[in-house]
Amino acid sequence: MRILVTGGAGFIGSNFIRHMLAMHPEHTITNLDKLTYAGNLENLKDVEDLPSYAFIKADICNNTIIDSLEFDAIINFAAESHVDRSILDSSPFLQTNVIGTQSLLEAAKKRSCRMLHVSTDEVYGSIDWGFFTEESPIMPNSPYAASKASSDLLVRAYHETFGMDLTITRCSNNYGPYQFPEKLIPLVISSALQGRQIPVYGDGRNVRDWIHVNDHCRAIDLVFHRARAGDIYNIGGRNEQMNIDIIKSLLAMIAEKTGTDKETLFGLITFVKDRPGHDRRYAIDPTKIETTLGWEHETDFDKGLSETVDWYLANRAWWSRIISGEYLNYYTSQYGEGFGR
Repeated sequence: MRILVTGGAGFIGSNFIRHMLAMHPEHTITNLDKLTYAGNLENLKDVEDLPSYAFIKADICNNTIIDSLEFDAIINFAAESHVDRSILDSSPFLQTNVIGTQSLLEAAKKRSCRMLHVSTDEVYGSIDWGFFTEESPIMPNSPYAASKASSDLLVRAYHETFGMDLTITRCSNNYGPYQFPEKLIPLVISSALQGRQIPVYGDGRNVRDWIHVNDHCRAIDLVFHRARAGDIYNIGGRNEQMNIDIIKSLLAMIAEKTGTDKETLFGLITFVKDRPGHDRRYAIDPTKIETTLGWEHETDFDKGLSETVDWYLANRAWWSRIISGEYLNYYTSQYGEGFGR
């Protein structure tokens, strides 16, 4: 199968491409990515020369380029995804997450091909108790979440209207290697290693469910190959953690692994004014994917967190190049000024 993966240069997309190339050599992958600030081709440096992989630099809103490509299925990771940035300016989120998804749906409709749309638990909003299921109402609280909810509704509408083979996954917070340093876990790690302040919104007691990116990739693989058209699956790690607890765990691990004084690192924690519309708790129920597809998360959180710290310690050059902006030159150095290969 010829699979078009959009947004494959990002954190989850690049880990998924690596997973698919390893587990499904019968498929070919075309990675289409606009390479906005969070897209980093260095994430896929180890697979860029494989004959079953190709990269195209393009915007998912560019119908002309998408129509020129040959593919049998689409897996859509492409999204503007940072809540803080959506609060400052929601326009790019609407363009990529809504208009871009509609563009891909049209391309899938023309080819009568399968499309899996990767979404987020943030479309459900905040929950005080219990867990979100696939039947929970969509009640987004940030411009980012609203743009993703809008794209989910478009996918559902295209399935209902045109009978297309479309599926949606909604995942909880991911962590693991190659995550952009503005996200919580890599931000804490990189800031601690540089002796920089670690900002914590409000009281830091906001709760998120965390899942290792490799477990998420296995789940998407299963949904892509086995789900029925129109299905929606929640993917979660059954692992609720308060932000402040994760931060302290990370700092304790860094102190132990680097021989740094733990209290010195804890002194970097700086509580700041809470983010507008900050969801207090996310918690999703992954029972459906566990019972119908036989998936379950495999990575113990403490072990996964420790291995993630080890990865960032061993790959300081990778995240240092992102912080300095040098990573933005990698595409030109590999592909020239064209739009990919």
